[in-house]
Amino acid sequence: MIISEKAKVFIEQEDNFGAHNYHPLPVVLSKGKGAFVWDVDGKRYFDFLSAYSAVNQGHCHPKIVKALCDQAQTLCLTSRAFYNDCLGPYEEFATKYFGYDKLLPMNSGAEAVETALKLGRRWGYIKKGIPEDQAIIIVCEGNFHGRTISIVSMSSDPDSYSQYGPFTPGFVKIPYNDSDALERVLDKCGDRTAAFIVEPIQGEAGVFVPDKGYLTKCYNACKKHNVLFIADEVQTGIARTGRLLCCDHENIHPDILILGKAISGGVLPISAVLANNEIMLTIKPGEHGSTFGGFPLAAKVAVAALEVVQEEHLTEKAEYLGKIFREELTNFHSPFIKQVRGMGLLNAIVTTPIEGKEAWDICLKMAEYGLIAKPTHKHIIRFAPPLVITETELREAIEIIKRAFKELE
Repeated sequence: MIISEKAKVFIEQEDNFGAHNYHPLPVVLSKGKGAFVWDVDGKRYFDFLSAYSAVNQGHCHPKIVKALCDQAQTLCLTSRAFYNDCLGPYEEFATKYFGYDKLLPMNSGAEAVETALKLGRRWGYIKKGIPEDQAIIIVCEGNFHGRTISIVSMSSDPDSYSQYGPFTPGFVKIPYNDSDALERVLDKCGDRTAAFIVEPIQGEAGVFVPDKGYLTKCYNACKKHNVLFIADEVQTGIARTGRLLCCDHENIHPDILILGKAISGGVLPISAVLANNEIMLTIKPGEHGSTFGGFPLAAKVAVAALEVVQEEHLTEKAEYLGKIFREELTNFHSPFIKQVRGMGLLNAIVTTPIEGKEAWDICLKMAEYGLIAKPTHKHIIRFAPPLVITETELREAIEIIKRAFKELE
């Protein structure tokens, strides 16, 4: 892939002055609109990562941007030391939207996961009666819930946890997509277990879709043992998988719901934790919070972002277009392609290396032809375009993907 002199300046600047904790594709973006982004040289690309599903509503959606700009001229930040006239309306809107009593606003997905973990433990001690400091939270191998010390303590990926110890205790890891493993742990120590946290589809693991009925079995096991079912829908939520929430595919209503990314349409870092009163009200004033959590800009942006999902029928679009994507790529034969999997517009191709060419090389070739996506775990490529993409645009993008695979054979 040829990198222009103009792009090299920005790449070298990041390399010289920024931490080396990411390995981006050599594309320098400067503009976005809808399903497309443009680089500093004016070349247009289909965005098939959507900022890890944060941009479900498309880049720079006019309604969301307007909500941001209008509020920014009035009041940006108050902290939670005072009330403001934006947070309450947002909380009422979002709780009714998702069907919960209460919302606790945060900023990043990792903060929201940390909040859910604290809520789970607090509920376990106050409501379930678990002895102090003995609460267990069950997690799944292959998970990706964020990057904090506590969250990487739950990880089974050495890249996430190596040389970051000592780790936070209290987590029990079980295989993903194995409800029997959950049952075994609960049978052994269910009286001390506060919660089970799970991604309905494991995104960073390469869009690992569990067997049908897995979530239902896990949910029922949690109910049997009086354990909270926590769903991390930071990446899978907000219409991405063809339902408002991925858990909706199995009619599961999590005890604690974690949202982020697309709750802002990619305009601001916004996250939220939703639960009913019995759980949420175990945290009292001064016991948890964030200076920016629920700030006026976030409140206005989140309402606009959620309204766009409804008004533009993005859930239905994701369901319809996702079937087209998987059908087209499943019927496309390439020695590189081992498996096509996904749900809605969260999909992945599991690749097989050929003559030293891997998923990274395929991504470079797609970028050359005007489509950007990113590998995960070296051999899997995620494909998650903004949900506003049209069928015509999707089919054009599919041809780019096919061309890239063919050219590298």
